[in-house]
Amino acid sequence: MREIVFDTETTGLNPAEGDKIVDIGAIELIDRMPTGRRFQRYINPLRSLSDEVVKIHGLTEEFLSDKPTFEEICHDFLDFIGTDSMLVAHNAPFDMKFLNYELKQAGCDELDMNRAIDTVVLAHKMFPGSRVNLDELCRRFHIDNSNRTLHGALLDAELLVEVYLELLGGREPDLLLNKALPEEDMDTIYAAKQVRPARLFPVSDEEKKAHESFLEKITDPLWKKEDTV
Repeated sequence: MREIVFDTETTGLNPAEGDKIVDIGAIELIDRMPTGRRFQRYINPLRSLSDEVVKIHGLTEEFLSDKPTFEEICHDFLDFIGTDSMLVAHNAPFDMKFLNYELKQAGCDELDMNRAIDTVVLAHKMFPGSRVNLDELCRRFHIDNSNRTLHGALLDAELLVEVYLELLGGREPDLLLNKALPEEDMDTIYAAKQVRPARLFPVSDEEKKAHESFLEKITDPLWKKEDTV
């Protein structure tokens, strides 16, 4: 099972009003385990950024001015996520909305929303009525987010991987209980178990007398009752 945990940073909240993606980061999971494959790109939005937005992710117009546009990186991103991998994001509708708007503008097919897994929804089910932003969930699960002084797509994706796995019950939520092992693996498991012969420990007369003395002190023992079954 292949999943892509991803995050985006943007110039604002609404692509229909001209806001753009400026940073995208993604991490590959296979069977809920990170493989080490990652994707990250800074993107030139070809527009200005407000001071409020820069304070969030720290990406300035000057820094982004020589970076590729979304149209120039979109095919690399699509190649990385593949055509059928599930896409995991925190507040997935927001990120998917931006991605699909940018993909449409670049002349690419939009992503199916049925591929999206929203960790906000998962977190609300686990912690109903509680705050479920990424920082709060990191605190709940004791995940170190001390490096998160600014938002960054790849850093947030890395934290989200850990949060996502915790929301599912941890890195090995089923402890292999729901997986049928091949017969050769079962043979290997049982062959590795060695049964050792019982060890005999001789009991001295002194130890026997001490044991009998201890038994005499027990009140109304079962082994002295005639009706004991």
